[in-house]
Amino acid sequence: MNETAAPPTPSPVDETPLRVLVTKIGLDGHDRGSRLVAAFLRDAGHEVVYTPPWQEISAVVNLALQEDVDVIGISSLATDHLIVPDLMAALRDADLGHVAVVVGGIVPEPELPALLDAGVRQVFGPGSSREEIVDAITAWGGEARGHKLTQGGFDS
Repeated sequence: MNETAAPPTPSPVDETPLRVLVTKIGLDGHDRGSRLVAAFLRDAGHEVVYTPPWQEISAVVNLALQEDVDVIGISSLATDHLIVPDLMAALRDADLGHVAVVVGGIVPEPELPALLDAGVRQVFGPGSSREEIVDAITAWGGEARGHKLTQGGFDS
């Protein structure tokens, strides 16, 4: 399952590596998948900020702001995706609405619309390939960075 519209075509807005925060919110401690995705992204040349599991939404928002990230990847294997709409609202409240958010893991089909309606760019389910994940995050991150730079955003 890989739900969303097609990612944008990457554009070379900025040659510096994208900054991606890979984290888990809520109480799910299973982090093998998020560690693999973090390694995929590092291998692709992105800067990855990785957190241990059990992060609170406020901590993720603060870290995203401090680290000036372009993308936040949320891993969910035990219904923690249900609090992602709250994360999206907190990001908008912190003027971080330009940051692309993707979710990976186990998300039941009936719960996908709530995530996409909240602003999640893409949901990667089991079976998503390394190439698919890296390409989409690169595209979404480039779009987020381009928006930030054209709006006079943070230093890159």
